[in-house]
Amino acid sequence: MYSLWKRFVKKDASSDVTNRIQHIKQFDVPQHIAIIMDGNGRWAKKRALPRVAGHHEGMKTVRRITKVANKLGVKTLTVYAFSTENWKRPKSEVDFLMKLPQEFLGTFLPELISENVRVETIGDLSLIPSHTQSAVKRAMEDTKDNDGMILNFALNYGSRGEIVSAVNSIIQDAKNGIIKENVTEEMVSSYLMTKHLSDPDLLIRTSGEIRLSNFMLWQSAYTELWFTEVLWPDFSEEHLLQAVEEYQKRSRRFGGV
Repeated sequence: MYSLWKRFVKKDASSDVTNRIQHIKQFDVPQHIAIIMDGNGRWAKKRALPRVAGHHEGMKTVRRITKVANKLGVKTLTVYAFSTENWKRPKSEVDFLMKLPQEFLGTFLPELISENVRVETIGDLSLIPSHTQSAVKRAMEDTKDNDGMILNFALNYGSRGEIVSAVNSIIQDAKNGIIKENVTEEMVSSYLMTKHLSDPDLLIRTSGEIRLSNFMLWQSAYTELWFTEVLWPDFSEEHLLQAVEEYQKRSRRFGGV
């Protein structure tokens, strides 16, 4: 009887999510959602587990959120997987984090292919271990012909470093005579790692922290921000829908009236 009740409740909850998705899609859905996935360590600590257990659970959340974002019709989902500052963490934790893309993409890749999702990355991949690079490059290669939602991993990414690199490239191209006009905002954007992507419409940060932590600083100039106390491993499909529904209530004027 209990088992039957559990199946009924699960089916009912699934129907509710499906209905909400259909309702949301009648209005303006953010084309690019960026997420700072925070709170894995605290999630584990609350349960007297090692921090890596939180990161592993957080990986499952990425899978769930990717699927529902795709159903919503989101064009790009960028997730902050590893920042340039994260190298300061204990080596054992960093080593575990570097193994996660291999596990995640190894198990989830067939679904990504079948659901027409394309894997991309921003960040300096040259500094991450070869096994991590191989997993990411394989996922990018195997999904390169997909023309649906982009699942964009920010891996060894830092926004200030990205901007500095863009400025240096512009200076070099100016010295070489490739650039002859004044620098514009559009020009700077074209030198960033996200040059082929639209700027985020909605940026979500979990765990109660209210800061951008060196994530897509240039690109988020007019992004709608949504913060939640929910720790990333507990972030559900319903929480994403709540964030999008809140986004749809806001008026985006981009400095106008």
